[in-house]
Amino acid sequence: MNFTNFGRYILLLKAAFKRPEKWKIYMKAIFQQMEFIGVGSLGLISIISTFIGAVMTLQIAFQLVSDFIPKTIIGSVNRDSSILELSPTISAIVLAGKIGSAISSEIGTMRVTEQIDALEIMGINAPGYLIMPKILAGITMVPVLVIISMVLSITGGYLGGTISGAVSPAEYIQGITTDFNPFTIAVALVKAFVFGFIITSVPAYEGFYVKGGALEVAQASTRAVVVSCISILACDYIVTQLML
Repeated sequence: MNFTNFGRYILLLKAAFKRPEKWKIYMKAIFQQMEFIGVGSLGLISIISTFIGAVMTLQIAFQLVSDFIPKTIIGSVNRDSSILELSPTISAIVLAGKIGSAISSEIGTMRVTEQIDALEIMGINAPGYLIMPKILAGITMVPVLVIISMVLSITGGYLGGTISGAVSPAEYIQGITTDFNPFTIAVALVKAFVFGFIITSVPAYEGFYVKGGALEVAQASTRAVVVSCISILACDYIVTQLML
């Protein structure tokens, strides 16, 4: 059964990326989705990233109680963990809940109200018109949100550490600037690109093949979020294994 679903998923993606009838209409839809995914999620990502950075700094400081370990380590550990893992993965899981459920509900409602059938009768490529703009917006805006999340997470660590007295401003800044490896940002952006694809394509698939009514749309929305989160964690492991 899972292989059948995977096959339908691949065929749906193939149909979604067929040559568009009119690029002008598609570009308008892409910009609308970029605003929904990027601008609409900015506030939530900002709040979560800032507080996670602050909490991480306090927890690292709590664990590093030895006098032999310099406090500058707090900044470097928070920097690397934020860039490599916390910002891409937690942002993706939060976005899977927010964006994934919305995409699945939107397309699922169109399916059960026969709007998708009407598009196909009019000769419009429904997967391309409904799904491709969402995927392109996702792989564009999720990496942007992850970059913002990295900056705010490190800034949140600075605020949390200095306000609590766990680390001095000079020690924290020295920690985040010492032995920095730019390759970690490349790894994080590859993860963000993959996660953006998953967050938009999996819920679109779940919504596109809904059968029934409002109850089935709700079930598909829940299933989309669960499958997206599991796929994000699995791909997180695969990308980390391949690149690090």
